[in-house]
Amino acid sequence: MLSSVFHAWERRLASAATDRVVRPFDWGLEWVDGAENGSPAEHLEAWAKHTLAASDQFFALPPSDDFSLEGDRLTYPSAIETPYPENNLVRARYFPESSPQGRKRAVVVLPQWNADSGGHVGLCHLLNRFKVSALRLSLPYHDARKPPELRRADYIVSANVGRTVQACRQAVLDARRAVAWLAARGYKSIGILGTSLGSCLAMLTAAHEPLLRAAALNHISPYFADVVWSGLSTEHVRLGLDGHIDLDRLRRIWMPISPYPYLDRMRGKRVLLVYARYDLTFPVELSRTLVAEFRRRSIEHQLAVLPCGHYSTGVTPFKWLDGLTLCRFLSRSL
Repeated sequence: MLSSVFHAWERRLASAATDRVVRPFDWGLEWVDGAENGSPAEHLEAWAKHTLAASDQFFALPPSDDFSLEGDRLTYPSAIETPYPENNLVRARYFPESSPQGRKRAVVVLPQWNADSGGHVGLCHLLNRFKVSALRLSLPYHDARKPPELRRADYIVSANVGRTVQACRQAVLDARRAVAWLAARGYKSIGILGTSLGSCLAMLTAAHEPLLRAAALNHISPYFADVVWSGLSTEHVRLGLDGHIDLDRLRRIWMPISPYPYLDRMRGKRVLLVYARYDLTFPVELSRTLVAEFRRRSIEHQLAVLPCGHYSTGVTPFKWLDGLTLCRFLSRSL
């Protein structure tokens, strides 16, 4: 009975967004490297297999010292150049913890898909209360990085298969560059916090960034494709995919941006896994599968299960329960 109440509430909260657009399917071959070989599907599958075997190269970060901090606004060039000038400049807000007695600890914060410029700012202030500095990134194609033709951040998760991979790779490199900036400012203990899409990107970053000591992953799944295929928030993306690709093939192509292949890279890091018991956006069976895999591989982690759904995580009192769980973990782990 409780699940039906929360599920109905989740659907009402999700329906508040009336600007979702079903965009046309596209293999997006121009967004991935390598000469075309075989059909578009075969080419992308071969590309994904090669990329997984060389993920350190795929997520390699070119050095840069081109950072500009004005007030609390940090900007720097993205390591990936796209056809959209707005998207090529990374934007972040810096929330330094000012206590003279505080340790030099900081967290890179990656909000959820379609978060506006104010998303997770309250969480950054809460981290400050725990004596932890925060650097909140705008994801690719979000708020000020959004091309003028977009109302939503469609280009980071869409029925354009290749562009979705490249946009998520860009987010990881943007986050790694943020970690490098924090390290250059003297932070000795750095973590990452991600929510929903940001959680997936945070784990990819933690798996490839040796400077990160802790990762708080808020809403979780082992596979990128499965969330898009069966999640409430991505029903319109699924409509664009239907009839052009099946889930198994999509999962294989999007495996380089899925957490599952990189689980063993989380050994030695402090990890918090959070999921919501009545989640329809990150279906609960996917979250439990990821937790079970952490346990099967004996990868150290902590687990929190929220008594709500995905959208209702952002509603009082659940947002406070979630925020305190995340901040306490990071404060203890850094």
